[in-house]
Amino acid sequence: MRNMITYGIVLSGILTFVSACDTKKGEPTTAAIDKEQIKKEIQAKENEFAETYNAGEIKNIGYYADDAITFYPNRPALVGKEAIIEFLKADLVENSNKISFKTDEVFVSNDGNQVVEIGYFQVIDSTNTAINKGNYMSLFEKRNGKYVCVRDMSASDVLIP
Repeated sequence: MRNMITYGIVLSGILTFVSACDTKKGEPTTAAIDKEQIKKEIQAKENEFAETYNAGEIKNIGYYADDAITFYPNRPALVGKEAIIEFLKADLVENSNKISFKTDEVFVSNDGNQVVEIGYFQVIDSTNTAINKGNYMSLFEKRNGKYVCVRDMSASDVLIP
């Protein structure tokens, strides 16, 4: 009888210990993340950005978050959506180049609220000659149900003489 009581106490202790170590208990379950669908959403945002830029007018297309920071080569960081848009407007005054983007990879957080995009860009002039190309990385956050870019940076493959 004494052995049965001791056995019961030990078994209860082990079960209590095992259930306390169950890290999944109480954690919220997340819905399955459709990485390919998110990649399509991000590519659509890149296409909309390029189409707007290539049309020669920059307007609020919902690409950048208000607190976005972008890192263009050979210049200080542009902080805030307004500063970024002003830079892009000034850039349009100086050229008639066309840009395109291709999303290569997306890395999606477990909850789907953040996406890191790795992509390729190309800039062509009015004669359709490539004058710049390279890679970029952007961080998107889902805000109010839509992805917006909060950080981005690019690196050109073109060597400057």
